[in-house]
Amino acid sequence: MVETSSESWQLPAEAAAGTLVSARGIELHGPWGHVFGPLDMDIDAGGVTVLAAQAGAARTALLMTLCGRMRLSAGTLAVLGYDNPTRILAISAIACLNELDDVRPSVTVRDMVTEQLRWDSPWYKFVPRASEVEVSNMCAETFGDIELPPLNAFVDDLPEIQQLLLRIAVANTKRPPLLVVGRIDKIADDLERAALLQRLVALGEHQSVITADVNALPPDTGVHAVVNMHGLLGAGDIGVMTEGR
Repeated sequence: MVETSSESWQLPAEAAAGTLVSARGIELHGPWGHVFGPLDMDIDAGGVTVLAAQAGAARTALLMTLCGRMRLSAGTLAVLGYDNPTRILAISAIACLNELDDVRPSVTVRDMVTEQLRWDSPWYKFVPRASEVEVSNMCAETFGDIELPPLNAFVDDLPEIQQLLLRIAVANTKRPPLLVVGRIDKIADDLERAALLQRLVALGEHQSVITADVNALPPDTGVHAVVNMHGLLGAGDIGVMTEGR
């Protein structure tokens, strides 16, 4: 059985009740110049918050910053009371950003689930290759009523919604307080994109979820909030994401 929700997450006593993100004057500069900012931002804890902004390195960098994967050049950022990127990273998960969790074409569903099982297990414990049972245990809550991917299918051959949900399920096995999900607007099909958003809303019943979308959201999506960042986040400089690769 895959443990997905047994972690005990201790947050600082000074964390403001109901506040997920508090940012003041945050800026990021890369080796090729300005990426985003200065920005002020407040996000409430719980449910799904959508950052409405065009796709690009600036939006990607902001998502990565909000979960401790990038360090600011200026300003102050607190996530659930923590202002240290290392601590923020420890209470968050991130999925569906190719800069971090891109999947090679030769990788199967079994490969992905097996690798995550091994990461989640003590170093001394032998973990055999995943079966359909382990895939179901790891993915069922994330997929909901969407069909689970076949065990031996190549991830690259799956429908877009299955690819993204699988990446979310694998990244989110610890169920930390914050889950950050990259561009849901990667899905071209409107119905599949709406279905993915509903799965995030379901996850948002138990943790805070931040995602981003350039598209206008239809009514009655169930999201907690939409933060309009059009005009505040440009495309950014892709160089900040690719230096040293």
